[in-house]
Amino acid sequence: MSLINKEIADFTVQSYQNNSFAPVSKKDVLGKWSVFFFYPADFTFVCPTELEDLANKYEEFKKIGCEIYSVSCDTHFVHKAWHDASKTIKKIQYPMLADPTATLARAFDVLIEDAGLTERGTFIVNPEGKIVSYEVVAGNIGRNADELFRRVQALQFVAEHGDEVCPAKWQPGAKTLKPSLDLVGAI
Repeated sequence: MSLINKEIADFTVQSYQNNSFAPVSKKDVLGKWSVFFFYPADFTFVCPTELEDLANKYEEFKKIGCEIYSVSCDTHFVHKAWHDASKTIKKIQYPMLADPTATLARAFDVLIEDAGLTERGTFIVNPEGKIVSYEVVAGNIGRNADELFRRVQALQFVAEHGDEVCPAKWQPGAKTLKPSLDLVGAI
């Protein structure tokens, strides 16, 4: 079953950000674009490369009104310990959500039950709290922040210009498509 246009469930979890702990809930997500970036666990191998890639692009995401939330089933204390121990993770400025009870992992359908870890799932949520894009990749494959950023920009453009669609590799300022009425059902 597709998760497109599914409203995210109510939640409240602890986060680690800027050397402090704070609750994050659904109400904090509403009203802005958000990316939920699930990764298997702290203190692993592929995860820091992805999280650093996002950290390097975080200011650009903020400029387009999009918040990044990295999520694992670790506690907020483990997020802090990893942040304190790793030069790579020290670069992270976005909220690192703690999901030790797997509430978010189950709601986004990325929990690997028998391992207590999550799949590598990336979810873009619109300001109304609905999932408008997602992808889940194998645990041994890292994701690309540049492509994720481009996808958020395309979704924002389409949300603003509902009669236009973005072709492959679309970038802001590039040509879009205006489907004719006979092709609308084929999109």
